[in-house]
Order: sequence, then structure tokens, then C-alpha cells
Amino acid sequence: MALSAWAALWFLPFVLPVCFYVCFTDMREMRIPNHAVVALFAIYVVVGLVALPLDLYAWRYLNFVIVLLFGIVFNAAGVLGAGDAKFAAAAAPFVAAADLGLLLPLFAAVLLAAVTAHRLARHTGLRRLAPDWHSWSTGKNFPMGLALGGTLAAYLGLAVRFGA
Repeated sequence: MALSAWAALWFLPFVLPVCFYVCFTDMREMRIPNHAVVALFAIYVVVGLVALPLDLYAWRYLNFVIVLLFGIVFNAAGVLGAGDAKFAAAAAPFVAAADLGLLLPLFAAVLLAAVTAHRLARHTGLRRLAPDWHSWSTGKNFPMGLALGGTLAAYLGLAVRFGA
């Protein structure tokens, strides 16, 4: 992994609560709140100064811009929600570009696990724990924040263990 364990150790304690919050709110309300996206980006702005060398820190803002532009296009095409696009853009600076080959299969695995777990949970007694969650009854829509937050948390966790 190109992301250093040092950087991941700095990012993880701040990012993990935001990831959990995004997973929770997206399942409950089928939306990712803007304040969660802003908090995630602010974590990168502040903690990134300590966690990364200055040149890497500055270049990673390009990740944000690229993912945001793709997110706008995908949102306009109806492929994903605006909150999903904004969260992915805010998460992009945390990811080393060289780790993209790892991140995409990781996202696919987390997405598959999240969809399976969510679909199974809504047909079991677990649904009674949170009967008012919108994600239980949205039909074909899926709370993508569950997979996006899970992927970022898993990526940083893997970087702590296997990072450069």
C-alpha cells in the first residue's frame, strides 16, 4: 500500500466516527448530511498537514477535484446520489492514487457485503430494532453511504497494518 501506516494512524481515529455516522444516517434517512461531508473534508485539511509530507498533502486535493467532477456527472446521469458523490469526493484525498488498484476491489467487496447484509437484515428480526429507517422500504435504492463509509474505514484500517 502506498498510504503510510503513519498517515493512516493519524487519519483513522478522526475519520472512523464520520464513516459510522454516514453509514447510520444513510440507512436511517437515505441521505448523507452535508455536515458529515464537510467534517470529513475538514479532517483532511487539518490532520493531513501532520500526517502527510507537504507535497503529497497538496497533490491529494487533485483527487478531490477529479472525484467531485466524476460524481457530478454520475449524479446527473442518475447513477448515484448527490450525497454519495460529495462523500466520495471528500474521501478521495485520504486515498493514495497508487492504491487505486487496491481500492476498487475493496470497494466492490464492501459493496457486495453491504448490499447482502442490508437485504438480509430487512427481512429478519433486526428490522424491528429500527423500524422507521427509510432504507428498509426504498425498493431498488440502496444506502450507498454504507458501502462508501465502510470502504474508507477498511482502507485506512488496512493501511495501518500494511501501509508503507
